[in-house]
Amino acid sequence: MTDTAVHRFALQDVMAAYAAGVDERDFVRYRECFADDVEVIGFTREPIRGIAAWLAFVTKALDSYAATQHLLGLQHAVVDGDRAHARTDVQATHFLKSPHGAIMTIWATYESDFACLNGRWCITRHQFNPRGRQDHGATSQP
Repeated sequence: MTDTAVHRFALQDVMAAYAAGVDERDFVRYRECFADDVEVIGFTREPIRGIAAWLAFVTKALDSYAATQHLLGLQHAVVDGDRAHARTDVQATHFLKSPHGAIMTIWATYESDFACLNGRWCITRHQFNPRGRQDHGATSQP
């Protein structure tokens, strides 16, 4: 296997850990996906800068949901030395706490820049590009 293939698998692993960290509320795993000075764009009007600010935003946002599930599509990644860029499609289902059983599904694309820091890949810039959203009334939920 080529070095490029190894790096591309590593980038997929970062995004898989991102999704699992959010869905399982495992913020230790989730935090490991990011550089300390990460810049996050598209979730708020202004960019969110720094891992502390991003984790505070995510933790507060997730308080609204009983559960989430982030399904990642195929990733297109380009590796250039110790830097990389990946485009990853996502379908994220959110089970709202109130009204009980309401569901929100979002379709989006993540555009993420990565750096290999201290031997591991992490996200340095993460952009959320929404494609669509559908809201459903109360149904059964886990």
